[in-house]
Amino acid sequence: MNEHLSPDQKFRTSRLEENDGPSRNPTQNRTMGEVIAARFSRRGFLQGSLAATAIAATVSPIALITADNARAASGSAFSFDEVEAGIDEKHHVAAGYDADVLLRWGDGLFADAPEFDPTKQSADAQRRQFGYNNDYVGYIPIDGSAEHGLLVVNHEYTDPHLMFPGLVTLAEGKITMAPLTKEQVDIEIAAHGGTVVEIRKADGKWQVVKEGKLNRRITADTPMQITGPAAGHDRLKTNADATGTKVLGTINNCAGGVTPWGTYIMAEENIHGYFGGELPADHPEAANYERLGIPEGTYQWAGFYDRFDVAKEPNEPNRFGWIVEVDVNDPNSTPKKRTALGRFKHEGAESIVAKDGQVVFYLGDDERFDYVYKFVTAGKFNPDDRAANMDLLDEGTLYVAKFAEDGNFEWLPLVHGQGPLTPENGFASQADVVIETRRAADLLGATKMDRPEDIQPNGVNGKVYVMLTNNTKRKDDQVDAANPRAENAFGHIIELVEEGGDFAATKGKWEVLLKCGDPSVAEVGASFSTSTTANGWFGMPDNCAVDSAGRLWISTDGNSPKATGRTDGLWAVDTEGEARATSKLFFRVPVGAEMCGPLFTPDDETAFVAVQHPGDGGDDWEGFGRPSYYEDLSTRWPDFKDDMPVRPAVVAITKQGGGKIAV
Repeated sequence: MNEHLSPDQKFRTSRLEENDGPSRNPTQNRTMGEVIAARFSRRGFLQGSLAATAIAATVSPIALITADNARAASGSAFSFDEVEAGIDEKHHVAAGYDADVLLRWGDGLFADAPEFDPTKQSADAQRRQFGYNNDYVGYIPIDGSAEHGLLVVNHEYTDPHLMFPGLVTLAEGKITMAPLTKEQVDIEIAAHGGTVVEIRKADGKWQVVKEGKLNRRITADTPMQITGPAAGHDRLKTNADATGTKVLGTINNCAGGVTPWGTYIMAEENIHGYFGGELPADHPEAANYERLGIPEGTYQWAGFYDRFDVAKEPNEPNRFGWIVEVDVNDPNSTPKKRTALGRFKHEGAESIVAKDGQVVFYLGDDERFDYVYKFVTAGKFNPDDRAANMDLLDEGTLYVAKFAEDGNFEWLPLVHGQGPLTPENGFASQADVVIETRRAADLLGATKMDRPEDIQPNGVNGKVYVMLTNNTKRKDDQVDAANPRAENAFGHIIELVEEGGDFAATKGKWEVLLKCGDPSVAEVGASFSTSTTANGWFGMPDNCAVDSAGRLWISTDGNSPKATGRTDGLWAVDTEGEARATSKLFFRVPVGAEMCGPLFTPDDETAFVAVQHPGDGGDDWEGFGRPSYYEDLSTRWPDFKDDMPVRPAVVAITKQGGGKIAV
């Protein structure tokens, strides 16, 4: 989206379109599509085709499909009756399971929190209530319990047309949205950030403990500390903070993580939309901000707060786009922006302990043609001394991935003084490298990916799964018979194996686990197993989770009446053995919603999922057929009350009668 868009244009521009907008990568680095196409060359493809033709000459296609189905069914790691894909105003879960709403926008988090009243909202009330558009969900056990712990939840962004009454008018098919007041902007600021809340399972059902001493709301104006190589740098100093080490708030927190030492990680993603104003073309930060699409001016915060106006505070955007770490054991602790992990549009920060005790964080940069990263701590994790781990994220090596067509990949270090990362190229220190991580990765020749989102290491099988949501800008000259999509509208999933089974390694092997989309449409080129049903395929993989058994679960962002004829949801995907690439639909969201999370408790008896922006759409759904906004909603999920708007919420899924999920 662009700053000059009118309110009605902004209202009609979806989050998918925002992330799939103009590419910000100006380099000629190879795209992942080109690498895939080269790896599965015409020669290799023809050999495979000839082999298949030879088999088909002696065995009927029906017999082949029947045999494939039998192998997949017998080898699947998942046992549940699949949900029927579709679109309506409700959520749906597999038979034999309950999906209970645990927390919704506006729910009180403290004993003294006010009741939610959508017609009398205030910033003060919102700071005591569950925030908007829940995305990442994490669980930190209390005393090692799988039934009593802290739920940590990111609140990514706000939808004013769904939040506030009286903003939108519709006349003769034309939508207009009134400007926000300062009070409404303040509510938006308070609705961002994250939630830390104690929860407990009682009689098989999860409950919020409002008296929890560790309960906390983090917002877009919570004081935070900047640490690591960029802390105190001149490029982070502002009129309000001459030290360059203090900042108010965190914004657009998408996916995230929980560290092995039990802290909460918030990842700042699409920060560009919060900044307005105009920066002179010759300003020292102009190229840096252009690479991130700053300023976009989607939000109206710059009209009330100078720090979001780049003309008045040109360094403020450099204070966002980081990984934030929160010590959940102290509700008064100051969250820390850990600059060693780089600055870009972070989608998550999932971690795992490597063989020698170093901790590895996998990081996606969610934009078309941007990169996959990982960070390896310099220090080692001490499981017996939590305090010794608390600053591990300030020192380590940040890497960016480069994929080769022979199935190998390497991690290229983003270290000042190495290769092109020198003063001659504008990098005077490691601070410059992490502030302009994208440009540093450009110069190293990293592989341009199709919107890298969640990246999940699997400690059971030693593999790493990379979600690549989509990229509709892939050109015709990047297509061949083995990579048949001129526009990667449905995304794919890459599987990594680090060398020697060591997550801290700097080399490894890669493979395509899945090319997504409808496998019944030949032109799509999807690669689900033939036992995947019409309900089981999906497009636009986004977040993912690996349960304690090592099984992969995928949530999606972008399935819709127009795109796929179904809503987003949670799919179980086999990654091993005969059932590999078989997918089954376990849970689906209401119309307009995105499926976020997901998260499994340590005993695999609960799956938490986050239903984000329900009701944000309805134009292309025949059940509604018009724009959806506060007064006229395509769904009133989850309350279904005339006096309640649609409310993003976290849902707890459990098996009826108890037991592990999908077993």
